[in-house]
Amino acid sequence: MGMPIELKEYGYGKSGIRLVKVTREGQRHHLRDVKVEIQMFGDFEAAYLHGDNRAILPTDTMKNTVYALARQYRFGAIEEFGLRLANHFLGRFPHVKRVVASISEKQWQRISCGAQPHGHAFQGATPERRLALIDKSRSATSIEAGIAGLAVLKTSRSAFNNFLRDEYTTLRETQDRILSTQITAQWSYSGGRPGFNHVWNGVRTALLETFATHDSQSVQHTLCAMGDAVLRSFDCISEIRFSMPNQHCLLVDLSPFHLDNPGEVFLPVDEPSGLIEATVRRPDDAVA
Repeated sequence: MGMPIELKEYGYGKSGIRLVKVTREGQRHHLRDVKVEIQMFGDFEAAYLHGDNRAILPTDTMKNTVYALARQYRFGAIEEFGLRLANHFLGRFPHVKRVVASISEKQWQRISCGAQPHGHAFQGATPERRLALIDKSRSATSIEAGIAGLAVLKTSRSAFNNFLRDEYTTLRETQDRILSTQITAQWSYSGGRPGFNHVWNGVRTALLETFATHDSQSVQHTLCAMGDAVLRSFDCISEIRFSMPNQHCLLVDLSPFHLDNPGEVFLPVDEPSGLIEATVRRPDDAVA
């Protein structure tokens, strides 16, 4: 027999659970398109160590539970749906100690016909997705929300100069450049259950308005300004984390064709890109 082993940080679950939920109110329908991942943690040692599956709920059952609860209950904010899933598993199975439900929602927009939003026809928007992460144990609940793939670009009021140089630096300084990125932002709630839809829409608006109006000296500078705007607007948010690639648009050299290029023709470059990340939070003495 081999040497004894010890399990650490074990759990299991189901990922990639796709769900489209249609709520019908006469001729006006509401569409939700989500992907769900569930992870459970608890007393599962026997399955790992001895092949004893009596404490293992099949991951196929987890998938079926997502569909059943989506049918039985009103589908409001994805944060609320994640809480419902976590409460279901914790309430049914005493040996389950913690449930993590991660939900990603695709954004659909109504098609406009004659300047009026259609009741049941939709178009895909951007790669943008709404995020929610519910981490619930028998003694504590953590709720996070977020946005991924929020594509933004502005053609002015963005500079980058006075940066560090060495013998390999070729980048030129600029007072006015294209700033293009895809914002991924995730935030933590400091307590209670706010109006999740209201807060999510408000955070999205704050990010977009700050990005558009900020006199940017760098992606880092604008990231911090956006975080400050969110924290000032929502007391229920304790911190917000950002990941923002700097997707370059390079000015094309048209001089071989005897043409000038006064900031009109650019080559967009997806890769390589800068990657700017940071967490903006309230000072410790400002956290309730």
